[in-house]
Amino acid sequence: MSALPTPVQKNDPQLQQLVATIGNQFAVQGEFLCGDEVDSGHINSTYCGTFRQADGSLRRYVFQLINRNVFKDPYVVMHNVERVTRHINDKVLRVKKDLGGQTLNLFPARSGGAWVEDLVGGVWRCYNFIEGCVTYDVVENTRQAYQAARAFGSFQDLVSDLDVSSIRETIPDFHHTRKRFQRLLEVAAADPHGRLAAVRAEFDFVCQREDLTAVLLDGIAAGLLPLRVTHNDTKINNVMIDAATDEAVCVIDLDTVMPGLALYDFGDLVRSATSPAAEDERDLSKVQMQMPMFEALVAGYLDSASAFINDTEIEHLAFAGKLMTMEVGIRFLTDHIEGDVYFKTHRPNHNLDRCRTQLKLVERIEAHEAEMNAVVRKVYQTRR
Repeated sequence: MSALPTPVQKNDPQLQQLVATIGNQFAVQGEFLCGDEVDSGHINSTYCGTFRQADGSLRRYVFQLINRNVFKDPYVVMHNVERVTRHINDKVLRVKKDLGGQTLNLFPARSGGAWVEDLVGGVWRCYNFIEGCVTYDVVENTRQAYQAARAFGSFQDLVSDLDVSSIRETIPDFHHTRKRFQRLLEVAAADPHGRLAAVRAEFDFVCQREDLTAVLLDGIAAGLLPLRVTHNDTKINNVMIDAATDEAVCVIDLDTVMPGLALYDFGDLVRSATSPAAEDERDLSKVQMQMPMFEALVAGYLDSASAFINDTEIEHLAFAGKLMTMEVGIRFLTDHIEGDVYFKTHRPNHNLDRCRTQLKLVERIEAHEAEMNAVVRKVYQTRR
């Protein structure tokens, strides 16, 4: 494959050449017409190419360059993506008998395999473009919450019979909350920038809840919580929504698919969908646990996941929301004390603002936890 030009801006000739060149490396059909850079997402570089088919119709494909700064071994990422998409598509074909099922499909490289590598080591892949769908950055209502949860539950259901040992860990200990906590203690002890004194309240808040960090890990050790193939980035903007029916079609962004707990996925969905506040909101009075949103999440998730989820997982659905929220708060606090070395910041104390928002949501969840557990029991009983 030839070296690829660097895109400068939309509609720039270099951008058109880039998309045409990379498109030619994959087994896509038609004559290249134009390409655009896709602005969504913060990790990989994504482009859309439009091709004219022999009958005059147009078809679009998505081309992605994997970010090697984030994913140190893109070949492991592609191994997982290839395994999961093939498994899902085989199952959709068997069950729905539909060659055009609305799922992500990896298009093979003309040279064979599921990706191509350019002369500078960039790893590229090609997906089908799912027409007629939209994504949302924020959950706006209970219908969207239901659809997002149903989509991630459906994803877990589709891969529930996939051998978890065939999926590799791309980010070691990604949701090992105990190790996240230990890392916070190490960074706080070193206090490299003298920031600990100003965040003592947040640090103490986390330390007072140290016991929470081992609950799910103990469940794994006791054999009560099985390792499953999980998505690990369950935000609503990773759900494709049919624009006409407003129903979830499939989940996208499979780079963080790894062995994990179903509770990690549901818990992070609770974290990201139940509060109306932005992740870095400074006015903490805006951080709320919206019970109608939580009930919609539980209903959507159990409508698609109840066939495989076990009783221990059911019992910990509300807890998972609290734990995943605290884990993200720990990560933000650790990064703030360490000097903002991991998460991008756009203002002073940005990671601290993010941390405070997460910890406030933990507090809100604790205030509603009994009610949340009652909701889980009620919804689960109606679906048994």
